[in-house]
Amino acid sequence: MRYVDGFVLPVPKKKLNAYRRLALKAGKIWREHGALDYKECAGDDLNVKMGVPFPRQMKVKPGETIVFAYILYKSRAHRDRVNAKVMKDPRIANMGNPDDMPFDCNRMVYGGFKVLVDL
Repeated sequence: MRYVDGFVLPVPKKKLNAYRRLALKAGKIWREHGALDYKECAGDDLNVKMGVPFPRQMKVKPGETIVFAYILYKSRAHRDRVNAKVMKDPRIANMGNPDDMPFDCNRMVYGGFKVLVDL
């Protein structure tokens, strides 16, 4: 059964290009180590009337947008193997100090998900 790591995080709009550069580097590393797909998506239509809008749930500050991201794997075991390789990759360690990221790491939400529908 396919498996997904999902992320949602607020990113200052003025740092979105820096975030994109970081995400491009990270995505290439995950794909090299076996991830099936890697997507990083910037908020576009976030002021929706249905449900709870991402900005309200994430307590977005003025000048921020939401990034929704996911990484696809063959299974949870495959995810664990890929992530172990990624975490040992020196390029990840060299991406910078967590305090110097173009987003607040403490406001990111993350989780692993079993795929329920795969069309």
